[in-house]
Amino acid sequence: MTDTLLRGRILSFNRAPLSAEDSTAYSYVEDGALLLRDGLIIASGPYAEVSLQAQGTEIIDHRPHLLMAGFIDTHIHFPQLQIVASWGSQLLDWLNGYTFPAEAEFADAQHARAMARRFCDQLIDHGTTTAVAFCSVHKTSAEAFFAEAESRNMRMIGGKTMMDRNAPEAVRDTPQQGFDDSKALIETWHGRGRGLYAITPRFAITSTPEQLEMTGALMAEHPDCYVQTHLSENHDEIAFTAELYPQARDYLDVYERFGLLTPRSLLGHAIHLKPREIDAIAQSGAHPVFCPTSNLFLGSGLFDAAGLEARGITSGIATDIGAGTSFSMLQSLNEGYKILQLQGQKLQALRAFDWITRGNAEVLGLADRIGTLVPGSEADVVVLDARATSAMALRMERAQTLEEELFVLQMMGDDRAIVQTYVAGVARKEAGAALAA
Repeated sequence: MTDTLLRGRILSFNRAPLSAEDSTAYSYVEDGALLLRDGLIIASGPYAEVSLQAQGTEIIDHRPHLLMAGFIDTHIHFPQLQIVASWGSQLLDWLNGYTFPAEAEFADAQHARAMARRFCDQLIDHGTTTAVAFCSVHKTSAEAFFAEAESRNMRMIGGKTMMDRNAPEAVRDTPQQGFDDSKALIETWHGRGRGLYAITPRFAITSTPEQLEMTGALMAEHPDCYVQTHLSENHDEIAFTAELYPQARDYLDVYERFGLLTPRSLLGHAIHLKPREIDAIAQSGAHPVFCPTSNLFLGSGLFDAAGLEARGITSGIATDIGAGTSFSMLQSLNEGYKILQLQGQKLQALRAFDWITRGNAEVLGLADRIGTLVPGSEADVVVLDARATSAMALRMERAQTLEEELFVLQMMGDDRAIVQTYVAGVARKEAGAALAA
């Protein structure tokens, strides 16, 4: 048994802040400490108190930096890490021009393994300790994803994409193959270590009714798995879906008819929703996922965060690499702030950081394990430096409150602001600047 004590300023949320003055929504300790043991947080609080439980323990002093729960990304495409910042177009053209050719390469197990290592490196460098990932249509892709995550003891969720039409042959499966491969992957990886499985029909356009029927049967067999897909991202996508499924009342109804709308459903984008669809999401407990940098890059539209929240819907927020333009959840908050500003909505900093930690954990039903720094949680921790660049340091000379510091990180931060990332208590960012006491 090896204990580690992290010292620094500690911020952890217990619910979504209602305003910048809502100090009861979070715990902040100016000189705090986290005692880590066997991948868990054993104690959290003032350094003077926690250090009494850690006699002879290695102390890593991160002062004056801020310690928070590791960031959580609820929608990302593992095979798209090399097509980030490919010349933009509308969604369907972008898929055919960049996405499908890149994903075809993941049939090669060696390529998939190499990319899985680099993918996890990018997440860790940007402070992300949990991600919900679309793999390619190939079983090899998901195998590489889960194996790499397991080697780092990361709490990761993912699944083999299922699509049997409207895509090149190299990235298509069949209804039976999609079912069989997904079932085998669930049996191997779901609940193994810290891995969890997401049943993954890409979206209605790329699945026949036969495939969605088998996807629903798979979900009925494994109700503790997640479902991840896309919904109402682009007007042309919505129109094409209506042509393919003329009997459906709307886009969401395609998924509803096959039993794919549950509290464990993650609906990427969900921008152009009709009133009936919003009603159905609210009633089902499913979760839309806001992907700000992707929505801006592809010109898809503006996510109505406040409108959905008013209906009691809990949304996630994510990078959506590779239409998304940064692995950084800080940059997702930056662009999310601007999208909401355009609609007269606000994303104040405390609320923003709750969203990418405890909030996204709540969306995943994992807030008792990740997303906070309370004792008993898994020891995924990110260390943040709001003075990481000269421009940030200059701005911080005038910051006087925690809220202001967080807003600097939210609007100006990226991987350079991540001093260190701890995964299950182990420092994983190679360029970490921690000082052993």
